[in-house]
Amino acid sequence: MISHPSRHCTVELQALPSRIGQVRRIVSAQLRYWHMDSLIDRAMLGVTELLSNVHRHARPDKTCTVEIELLLDRLTVSVRDHDPRLPEVGDAQPLATCGRGLAMVAAVSESWGVRPDGESGKVVWFTLPTPAPPGSVLSRLYAGERTTRVRPGVTTVEPVLEPALDVRGPHHAPARSRI
Repeated sequence: MISHPSRHCTVELQALPSRIGQVRRIVSAQLRYWHMDSLIDRAMLGVTELLSNVHRHARPDKTCTVEIELLLDRLTVSVRDHDPRLPEVGDAQPLATCGRGLAMVAAVSESWGVRPDGESGKVVWFTLPTPAPPGSVLSRLYAGERTTRVRPGVTTVEPVLEPALDVRGPHHAPARSRI
């Protein structure tokens, strides 16, 4: 089931390897629809890791819900399952073949976290900052913009490179867990 394709998408599934690929395609298509192509790779990595954790660890069943929500300045991806045990970020050994998923989610996201969901489940989520639309005031502020300035008493126009302003606010910080 996909709900309201404009700013919110929800997919319910069994976290089985064959279904994970389907959800990746749905999320990718939704991000293209929203013109958020630059977020696809990081969103795919994050949702794959979270669904893989449900497949590997969740009990009693593998039923889960993937939800993506596009806000003005961020995309939030969350996975809700029916296992109340909260995941832990572990220190994987250098040659280990598993145990790095949440660390990778933290590395590619703006923030991430986990919260209990009632008595029988949890929600694991991560956020990605959205790029400003080309030509918008925000994109010019992000990138810095060449402008001209006339100073009082000066008859020439001089080009000035305005510094990029960080208008994303204090929430733009290295990935961290919010519990």
